[in-house]
Amino acid sequence: MRIHNLYEDADGISHFRDVEIEWVEQRYSSMLSKRYPATGVIFRKVSGDYDLDWHPAPRRQYIVNLDAAVEITASDGEKRVIGAGEVVLVEDTTGKGHLSKAVGGKIRHCLFIPIE
Repeated sequence: MRIHNLYEDADGISHFRDVEIEWVEQRYSSMLSKRYPATGVIFRKVSGDYDLDWHPAPRRQYIVNLDAAVEITASDGEKRVIGAGEVVLVEDTTGKGHLSKAVGGKIRHCLFIPIE
């Protein structure tokens, strides 16, 4: 399973990379990863006209899109559309940060899962 990771380098520039989640256990008819730390869950509803200027992430967290996509632009210029059902780990908590905006004018429901 692949997830997106938005991180920053030593100069405060954000970049994307892909992270492969490894399966460590098979139970019944499913595969499980190791247990990852988390400190809570925040439910979020984002308007269809969402278009946020440059900003760092407020904390290291996973974002899970439930029903719509978001377009995120890293400060190195790479742009990704994170679709419904996809996961991104945001870790660019200082520096220039990233841009984020709604896709197709759709309201987006998502989960923020802080890890600190």
